Amino acid sequence: MTYLDQPYTLRGLTLRNRIVMPPMCQYSVEAEDGIPNDWHFVHYVSRAIGGAGLLIVEMTDVEPDGRITNRDLGLWSDNHIPAFKRIVDEVHKHGAKIGIQIAHAGRKAEDAAQPVGASSLPVQGIKNAPRALSTEETRAMVGKYRDAARRAVEAGFDTIELHGAHGYLIHQFHSPGINDRTDEYGEDLSRFGTEVIQAVRSVMPADMPLLFRISAIEYMDGGYDLDHSVAIAKKYRDAGVDLFHVSSGGEAPAGARKPANHAGYQVPFARAYKQELGVPVIAVGILEDPLVAEAALAGGDADLVAVGRGMLDDPYWALHAIRAVARKVEPPVQYARGIYVR
Repeated sequence: MTYLDQPYTLRGLTLRNRIVMPPMCQYSVEAEDGIPNDWHFVHYVSRAIGGAGLLIVEMTDVEPDGRITNRDLGLWSDNHIPAFKRIVDEVHKHGAKIGIQIAHAGRKAEDAAQPVGASSLPVQGIKNAPRALSTEETRAMVGKYRDAARRAVEAGFDTIELHGAHGYLIHQFHSPGINDRTDEYGEDLSRFGTEVIQAVRSVMPADMPLLFRISAIEYMDGGYDLDHSVAIAKKYRDAGVDLFHVSSGGEAPAGARKPANHAGYQVPFARAYKQELGVPVIAVGILEDPLVAEAALAGGDADLVAVGRGMLDDPYWALHAIRAVARKVEPPVQYARGIYVR
């Protein structure tokens, strides 16, 4: 038995295989006012044709100054819905499912005149220092996540992922090295993330799964470790998260503890989350070798595998990987002369 090619079901979502294209910002110069364009259409639809089971649209922000750069996508207006729906409808025609990652960059918003964050602590490399959100603004921000999720549902997405990793806003709130607040959002580091999860769940269909991307550890000196993130994740699970997409770092330049650079280096984090939380996980991080991706699934370390750079290199990575591992392939009829078992 092989695993990459096996279907997978979570709540009401059934994927044709275990392969995920994770969110990767395109920084498209043509993305005006956060609206996806023809570049995004071709980018996502080509990976659906290429055989991926689930595509997750890049970090899409809940307000204009929540973007990493002004070339990123947004869902802060109903005007964004038609362009996303166009992508969703075409992806579905080619047998894939599609989700969207909803987020706010917080203190890492590079083009904001003054970024906002959990605190006023700056991050190296961002020219404009952040200011801390007030308690009232923080509560209002929860509503912005909810409204973006409602728009995602209207656009027809199959699932929603919240970005709580890589030093962006939700991560900033649950990081003890970044969140120095004295209000209720500082007293309970999980409070902001939990409120966002509950608000987003309130506008999602009951059978739609909610995913959450999290950094299992931080790399800055004094950053949190696995025990801290798992404890936070348990609260997020109880608030309504169905699956964790397990990454690491991104909160600041690495200190003494640095990320590895070998195939599958984050798989142990995914395994720990699966064991500790009892929920499904996506493993990610240099998994473009099909045998490494297959091993993560076959060994029970992950339920799904995400391949990012590999799919930037090859839109048909999923078809090629299944062919390499399972010795079978079902390409679109138009490509069958070229994509076959050799």
